[in-house]
Amino acid sequence: MRPSDNRKSALNMNRGIDPPPSVHPDAARKFIGKKQKKLSADEYLDGIIHHDRTLLGRAITLVESQLPQDRELAQEIIRLCLPHSGASKRIGITGIPGVGKSSFIEAMGLSLTDQGHRVAVLAIDPSSTKSQGSILGDKTRMEMLANDPDTFIRPSPTAGSLGGVARKTAETMILCEAAGFDLIFIETVGVGQSEIVVHSMVDCFLLLMLAGAGDELQGIKRGIMEMADIIAITKADGENIQAAEAAKISCESALHLFPVPESGWATQVFTVSAFEGKGLSGLWDVIIQYFDTIRGNGYFEQHRLEQSRQQMHQTIQEQLLENFYNHPDLASAIRQAEKRVTEGQISGYTAAQEVLNRYSSLIKKSIT
Repeated sequence: MRPSDNRKSALNMNRGIDPPPSVHPDAARKFIGKKQKKLSADEYLDGIIHHDRTLLGRAITLVESQLPQDRELAQEIIRLCLPHSGASKRIGITGIPGVGKSSFIEAMGLSLTDQGHRVAVLAIDPSSTKSQGSILGDKTRMEMLANDPDTFIRPSPTAGSLGGVARKTAETMILCEAAGFDLIFIETVGVGQSEIVVHSMVDCFLLLMLAGAGDELQGIKRGIMEMADIIAITKADGENIQAAEAAKISCESALHLFPVPESGWATQVFTVSAFEGKGLSGLWDVIIQYFDTIRGNGYFEQHRLEQSRQQMHQTIQEQLLENFYNHPDLASAIRQAEKRVTEGQISGYTAAQEVLNRYSSLIKKSIT
């Protein structure tokens, strides 16, 4: 076949008709333009106080960002939102995996939004210290609550740093309060030190327990029970009702051994069923009683001021640590110290002292 006849070949393909774009060009231009637009702190404030959940989410993303420019803008937004914050009830919720935290929060949250409340849920999710990934599945687990216009759900990956999460979650609470959410639930992972971290940020600490799980499995230690202001035995329905009541009696007996907490509130125990909705209204009535008590005796304000003091020191420690490891003139000294330690030339303590001495010298030099 001659080259000039290629167009007549059965193997020759016509160009055909181009398929339509998957995204309409006008919508794509609108999205790109919106994505690229940078807002000022005042614009964020205006959107947040007018209940714009999209801008609230973007502001929280700035709080969670590690970029210096984002952090600077985030701090300005927080400063502007601070006068509009502080009026919410901050409630921490903890318990072992499987106790039904998400089901409980969804059932309670839907009940409270029906009463006219606006609920924000800040869920501290477990993260891998190796991959830095996290589950972030709370919007899936609490699908009905996530679709409620009076709620806002935001997962926060720990990324192996509970201290960092403490600061970011505390700042996120300020933004949520400025956005008009009068109830803030903080759900913990239920393991390790997360309970202590969350307890340092909330007004009321609610411990969820599962009947028949065993003290060792649940980690029911003196410390966690002493931190709890209210204890709820979950899944008290069907064949589990008697076991839940027995667990309630057991908890009440154990609580008598503990001294009266600084709040002056005696921890109370309830049985609840998120599936059937039983016990939720009674539990909420007691939470209100708790807040009335601590407001009346002055503990509420004292506790919040102490939390602010702790957050100041936590932020100082976090910033010092970051400055230390990111110091441009210190990276070489750290690498050399690591090499000598791994080769067995010096101890880890000696290496640390050498690096710290180097850091002190650099700081003094920069001051002079």
